Amino acid sequence: MTTDAREPSVSDPLPTLPPVLAGWFAARRWQPRRHQLDMVREAQAGRHALLVATTGAGKTLSGFLPTLIDLVERPTEGLHTLYVSPLKALAVDIQRNLLAPVEEMGLDIRVETRTGDTPSDRKARQRIRPPQILLTTPESLSLLLSYPDSVTMFAGLKTIVVDEVHAFATGKRGDLLSLGMARLQRIAPSLRRVALSATVADPDGYRAWLAPDGDIDAVALVQGEPGAPPDIAILLPEGRVPWSGHSGRYAAEQVMAEIETHKTTIVFCNTRSLCELIFQDLWKVNAMSLPIGVHHGSLSLDARRKVESAMAAGRLRALVATSSLDLGVDWGDVDCVIQMGAPKGSSRLLQRLGRSNHRLDEASEGILVPGNRFEYLEARAALDAVEAGELDPDVFLMGSLDVLAQHVMACACAAPFDQAALLDEIRGALPYSGLTDEAFDRVLGFIRDGGYSLKAYERFKRLTQDTDGTWRVSHPKFTTQHRLNAGIIVEATMLTVRFRNGRSLGKVEEGFAASLSHGDTFFFAGLSLEVEKIDTEDLIVRATSRPARIPTYGGSRMALSTSLADRVRHFLAEPDEWARFPSDVREWLEYQRARSALPTPDQLLVETFPREGRHYMVAYSFEGWNAHQSLGMLLTRRMETLGLKPLGFVANDYAIATYSIDKVADPAALFSADILEHEFVDWVQQSHLLKRAFREVAVIGGLVERQHPGKRKTGRQVTFSTDLIYDVLRRYEPGHLLLEAAWADARAKMTDVGRLAALLDRAAATMLHIDLPRITPLAVPVMTLIGREKVATGSSDDALLVEAEALAAEAMRLD
Repeated sequence: MTTDAREPSVSDPLPTLPPVLAGWFAARRWQPRRHQLDMVREAQAGRHALLVATTGAGKTLSGFLPTLIDLVERPTEGLHTLYVSPLKALAVDIQRNLLAPVEEMGLDIRVETRTGDTPSDRKARQRIRPPQILLTTPESLSLLLSYPDSVTMFAGLKTIVVDEVHAFATGKRGDLLSLGMARLQRIAPSLRRVALSATVADPDGYRAWLAPDGDIDAVALVQGEPGAPPDIAILLPEGRVPWSGHSGRYAAEQVMAEIETHKTTIVFCNTRSLCELIFQDLWKVNAMSLPIGVHHGSLSLDARRKVESAMAAGRLRALVATSSLDLGVDWGDVDCVIQMGAPKGSSRLLQRLGRSNHRLDEASEGILVPGNRFEYLEARAALDAVEAGELDPDVFLMGSLDVLAQHVMACACAAPFDQAALLDEIRGALPYSGLTDEAFDRVLGFIRDGGYSLKAYERFKRLTQDTDGTWRVSHPKFTTQHRLNAGIIVEATMLTVRFRNGRSLGKVEEGFAASLSHGDTFFFAGLSLEVEKIDTEDLIVRATSRPARIPTYGGSRMALSTSLADRVRHFLAEPDEWARFPSDVREWLEYQRARSALPTPDQLLVETFPREGRHYMVAYSFEGWNAHQSLGMLLTRRMETLGLKPLGFVANDYAIATYSIDKVADPAALFSADILEHEFVDWVQQSHLLKRAFREVAVIGGLVERQHPGKRKTGRQVTFSTDLIYDVLRRYEPGHLLLEAAWADARAKMTDVGRLAALLDRAAATMLHIDLPRITPLAVPVMTLIGREKVATGSSDDALLVEAEALAAEAMRLD
């Protein structure tokens, strides 16, 4: 935080509330909190504001209180306040919680939501007669701005409130929202911007992102009062902390016991497939038959709404969920949050804990269930980080050009535009403040005709420049096409899971569906399902009691934050800290120190050893699963070149292990920094990484449509279209705008290349190579992953347990 950030002074006079609002507070024996009144003061002064306040501090009311006061004192029709949320569920929850006080005070204020789930007739009516308060998402706002009547709709807009701003400001959705705010500011010059968050590590970064034209001094920083410190415990197994696994499934009975002793519990999982697994595990040990639900993004809207309503009404004792419920959803009876597996970041942990005892003066209660011994260290690191007030770092990037192309097309759909005027408007959004004239020309050229290699095709000629220099949409069909296909979230291709009677349960990844045959079974939506038929868009199933497989979903795993990784490194090198650990974790580290070594925080420890006719190399790099997956591909390619006959690799968040026929005698040669200049570039270009990245930017940039009027393309059709274009551009126009955007995505987001570079720098300076006669204790968690390849689906848990114990027995011998 800079020292010149404007914060309200304690000597500033506090604003007073209108009688109807003061009476509402008094009837509940509440008093407005200091930061809520500070937000009112900033609003009355016409200043933009960023509120950073802990979960349960009344951030949402802080954002809406100035609006309610203004509408009470100056009643008006038309849109007054736009509230932007990262999640549909959060927008619906806010509407539910905001409607209650509005109705209790008898205020003539309409509050509505507008998301992708809103019926089309209501969407049409909202553009003609908008409510005073509209709750929406960045994507829905962008679509609203694509209509000619958007100027009329937003002309009187007074405030935009961006909730949970940390959740999307640093990504592509934040780019889209930033561009949308720049357009709104042009339509309504006096528009006031507000952002809310509980977990902001860099307030100045967010102030600059929020401010018009990046003017940080225009945004006041309002700090909330500190809340009660969270009450967090690490659940230890009744036996020993497991050697392997990342889910905490061993603790199902202990988790169920916690559910039985609390009013309402949310059990958070890091992936959708784990969410389904944990739900099934808990149901099997639910001796009291307590009502338990499951919630994740692949479930149908009806299924999600049903569960959300049941939670709001207090009809569930537990809900197993993913990040679909991380942010802001407030169910008053939730008094415990359980995190299955390690949280991967202190900010995420705080967000999830905030769902418990959602009040400022009451401690949030949380329980962490580590999956293995490394995850125990990570869980302990997360607790220490929370206690120290350390949040995960925020990284702001330059705006993506595929997002810019989508926004420019939206502007053109609303009305013809002047190039210079639009560029000036776009530069008012911080991610695009450095956009050059040349880059903007390339974006316009891409939308005009698709680029040099595609300009012969009419379907890519979406924009036309008239003789006066004005740009317009070439044909009305392109306006329809844009509105059907606009959006930033490009999900993995999915098939709808349906019963024969047509009832939809949700979606599973097409790649998983392709692996199924008639009669196969899998868990989904809390049910065991048997496949009856697979067609182009649907997976037809029936309920069964037979044992089931588990669906797998695409996308990267949550990355272990750099701050937690650093803390775990320090744990290894500081034996004085070990007294806080369980005895078996202490023993594990002590045996490792005796058998091999424990790396210092800046060291890269590499161990090599033989086992069962293979040679293994294990590097303890702590750079996260995503970076390790990329590194594993690069290392095995280099090993192949060196004639070491690699057989494969496995990785977790903490280490990577390769196995080969021949021994790695010189690991330093494998980890040299030039691997990013040669093998990395070659690998990305030849692998499917770049094609997958191109598919995303092509869809976002509007080059390939996902949907036609009355018909949605299948994932196979979209993939075929993008692959075909990709091959043409790679051959004839390698400098195409979208290829460059895809390359940037592949480097920055799919491979964690920045962490790879840091790892290789560390390897060059600090590598400690120890050659050993057998496996070491520290290697057991990652080596157990190799065992997964040896067991059949459905029997893996028991087999892996046996494998882990065998490896551990070998590793813990001191002879």
